[in-house]
Amino acid sequence: MELYSPEKIRNVALVGHYGCGKTTLAEMMAFKAGASKRLGSVDEGTSVSDYDQSEVERHMSLNLALLPLECKGYKINVLDTPGYMDFAGEVKAALRVADSALVVVCATNSVEVGTEQVWTYARESGLPVVVVISKMDRENADFSKTLSDVQSRLSNRCVATQLPIGSQSDLRGHVDLITMRAHIQGVEQDVPGDVEEQALVLRENLIEVVVEADDDLMAKYLEGVELSTAEIADAIQRATSQGIAMPVVFTSSPKTIGADALMDTVCNVLPSPVEQQAAGAQIEAAPSGLVAAFVFKTTADPFTGKISYFRVYSGEVVSNSQLTNINKGVTERIGQLFIPLGKQQNTVGKVVEGDIGAVAKLSVTATGDTLGAKEQPALPGIAFPKATFSMAVHPESKGDLDKMSTVLPRMIEEDPSLILKRDPDTGETLLSGVGDTHLEVVKDKMSRKFGVKVALSPPAVPYKETITVPTRAEYKHKKQTGGHGQYGHVVMQLEPLPKGGGFEYETKIVGGAIPTNFLPSVEKGVNEGRHEGVLAGFPLVDLKVIIVDGSFHAVDSSDIAFKIAAAQALRKGLQQGQPVLLEPIMNITIRVPEGMTGDVISDLNTKRGRVQGMNPEGSYNLISAQVPYSELLRYSIDLRSMLQGRGEFEMQFSHYEEVPAHQSQKIIARQQAQKSD
Repeated sequence: MELYSPEKIRNVALVGHYGCGKTTLAEMMAFKAGASKRLGSVDEGTSVSDYDQSEVERHMSLNLALLPLECKGYKINVLDTPGYMDFAGEVKAALRVADSALVVVCATNSVEVGTEQVWTYARESGLPVVVVISKMDRENADFSKTLSDVQSRLSNRCVATQLPIGSQSDLRGHVDLITMRAHIQGVEQDVPGDVEEQALVLRENLIEVVVEADDDLMAKYLEGVELSTAEIADAIQRATSQGIAMPVVFTSSPKTIGADALMDTVCNVLPSPVEQQAAGAQIEAAPSGLVAAFVFKTTADPFTGKISYFRVYSGEVVSNSQLTNINKGVTERIGQLFIPLGKQQNTVGKVVEGDIGAVAKLSVTATGDTLGAKEQPALPGIAFPKATFSMAVHPESKGDLDKMSTVLPRMIEEDPSLILKRDPDTGETLLSGVGDTHLEVVKDKMSRKFGVKVALSPPAVPYKETITVPTRAEYKHKKQTGGHGQYGHVVMQLEPLPKGGGFEYETKIVGGAIPTNFLPSVEKGVNEGRHEGVLAGFPLVDLKVIIVDGSFHAVDSSDIAFKIAAAQALRKGLQQGQPVLLEPIMNITIRVPEGMTGDVISDLNTKRGRVQGMNPEGSYNLISAQVPYSELLRYSIDLRSMLQGRGEFEMQFSHYEEVPAHQSQKIIARQQAQKSD
């Protein structure tokens, strides 16, 4: 592949709802550009960009894939993204390094939840957008209805630049609304009479919007002067780059109808890296400038090692050179560079400004890092979606346990929208992601790539126990076995502390009732005993233990005797202190579309939630509530189902509260059953 100047490069993110035809569209573009010898199929697992075994088996994109295409003197870097919102992190990464976005909308399903989501992402990124209405050859495909939905639900500045001729199985070609010429089966001709009137209306709508990009053109238009084809084309390009207009085109990937027109739109309408620097990238744009490259994706490969995908914002990245990781202040050796095309790796000597490439085996560089000259500032990172769904990870064998600790961090490095942590209360390793499918795919990758088999289960709830009334308890550990016996006698006072009081320990021994040298053993017995309450074996909180008295035997007393006496006195005191079970309560903030607020509040009531307040935010409401953690283990899935993916939430720990009696009995019975098993 030859080198292209930044003016001739187009970095385009392909985004849309799951199943709208993005990967099939990318396949069509690759085929038309000659990068692929045949038109692959997602269903058959033969597409260029869905090459991972998990993608082939599931018939869906799971990863961001790069397809560099050469077309009519331009290089188009197509960033094909997953549509399923569990993998929104891949979409965010693509939009971070793209200069524009193709938002794909299915002609049969029209605008869907995922369409609205990626539209929001693209507009927040400040990227010019072209809308592609796909699957125009399918049964029930309706261009006019889909265009109307796009205009009403996304933006009324989405304007058609093409009109299909025919529809569904009768789709034959299109009318170019700029030139007002028809293209039917590759032949340019006059516009057929049956679509001419509709074409003229759409053309007028197009011109009315795009002339806003140029005051002189606006004046001519208002004066009724006929605009030339060149003037309209120039206005479309300007209006698109400025976000004033979003051209709407259509395609039929199996028939490759609309392919050439789409490629022309990408090359002639969408901006180059020079024209559209990524949001917030304050760096020199000249090729002679200092090197600055941004790593937007990392993959973990058991054979090649770590592969880092990067976009060059300034200067050139050269094979077998050195660059500084600006974020970490470490020098990285840059080995052989390559340009990925699906799973193919085409080696290159350098990657120029505006282009995208990859390199293997960087030592410390991670997704979101900047590589370049020491003088360069770090480029803005990627705002990955929040991980709100957690599962406990358990190795299936001892061998898996040994490997799990090294493989899980590699999964996190590959996908920064994952979070890995150990729960200190339950001892479980928790993996958090965007949804259940997200974590299932990670589990599959661990097995397929690294041979590590793990099981996923809902996290254990870190319940606690405490007492509700003060009490005094004593225990005398006395044992005679011939020779030296065992003797330890401890008297303690137990007092409940306020919520959040934790655990306190104090000694008030007077007159040497327990010798000083045995006091550490008493404390040790209490500290060991406080990790297991008397109701269901959960740790103790909001409790103060005061050692007030005891006795000893000059010969038979020992450290172990006092340790046992302290632990048993604690246990006895807990039983006397009217113990209760406590559960973690979470603060949760939910962003809900206005019309769905009632459903969410009703659902919170069934989850023992207490709504604390509600604030409007545009067409959304922000609901603040406190809900028991045990009710929120699957809330990510519940909320997505309830709101069809239109809401989001955040939660954090607030405090512990007493579990209602009927719930407490069930938890205690369940714990006892597990212990007996």
